[in-house]
Amino acid sequence: MKFSNFLFPDSMSAADDGRVIDETLQEARLTDELGFDTIWLAEHHFDGIVAYVDPVAFAGALAVATKQAKIGFAVAQMALHHPVRFAEQMALLDHLTKGRLIVGLGRGTAYNIYDYQGYGIDHTKAQAIFEEAEAIMFEAWRGQPIDHKGEYFTLRLPELRPSVFTKPHPYVIRAAASEHGMLEIAERGKPFMMNVQNNATTLSRMLMYKQKLRDIGLDEARVAALADECWVWRNVYVAETDAEAERIAVPAFTDMHEHRVAMRKRIYQEQGVSILPMPARDAPPPAHASVENGLVYGSPATVAEKLAPIAASGVGGLIIQFRLGTMSYEQTAQSLTLFRDKVIPAISARPTLAA
Repeated sequence: MKFSNFLFPDSMSAADDGRVIDETLQEARLTDELGFDTIWLAEHHFDGIVAYVDPVAFAGALAVATKQAKIGFAVAQMALHHPVRFAEQMALLDHLTKGRLIVGLGRGTAYNIYDYQGYGIDHTKAQAIFEEAEAIMFEAWRGQPIDHKGEYFTLRLPELRPSVFTKPHPYVIRAAASEHGMLEIAERGKPFMMNVQNNATTLSRMLMYKQKLRDIGLDEARVAALADECWVWRNVYVAETDAEAERIAVPAFTDMHEHRVAMRKRIYQEQGVSILPMPARDAPPPAHASVENGLVYGSPATVAEKLAPIAASGVGGLIIQFRLGTMSYEQTAQSLTLFRDKVIPAISARPTLAA
């Protein structure tokens, strides 16, 4: 199983932005030194829930600050990117990383309407923009002239430069937040990234994913290979004892989710608009935002036990967010190191289910 670090750093105020960005670069270097497989980057705008904001620009910094870890997007919001510009940027990053790039794509946020408003994008058209943009990007990477007239893009170019380092193009993977989205990706015979879910849902979706691959005619070797390319996201905090982990992680996790919804609520109060219906004032948090379902914390033995069902599902990798909310860099680094030293060996020693 592959283990990775999802750099999703909260900056609680504009005054904190520079410090958090510096600490996130430091965390990336430590992740690389500890031997984690991948460093993942997110994209969100205008609210501080991802301090570095732009994963493309930050990936350029990581390309020269790291030596071995892959650098991936989880995900780039494709509705906000011009496909030719993005194809050029990915080709450049592909060269700078010497093929360590994972181009993780999604249509855009399902929650924060202000991400789209700030770029003048109609959020209801985000999926269609994504589909057209992705097709243009793959065409551009072929290195041939393009004359495209579509619903959202009209463009002509003689040749994309630089050409890609990885042939025929950098590795691309899509995210799926829903069961329906996951099955659509499986229909294409492609791997996917799963957002935060409880273990029961994760196992159920992986079983459905593998069955869909069989249904489209893939043999067991190919099914296993594709499952090995899939990733599952978890929020994790490791300390020496369960009590210490709870003391640090639970309030940080709670603060993180309060910060993530604060701007959403503010925009709704000011404009009366939202992508999804706003929950009632006394509604419980959604599963991914509850401590019970959205946070894995404890001693190394406890965390290994909680993550064991995911490893047994046959999924290839864990996307792990270690820094949560107001957590300090020092607390994050301690958790990251304990995970490498004590949790990974315990998980790796467990068997994998074949189903």
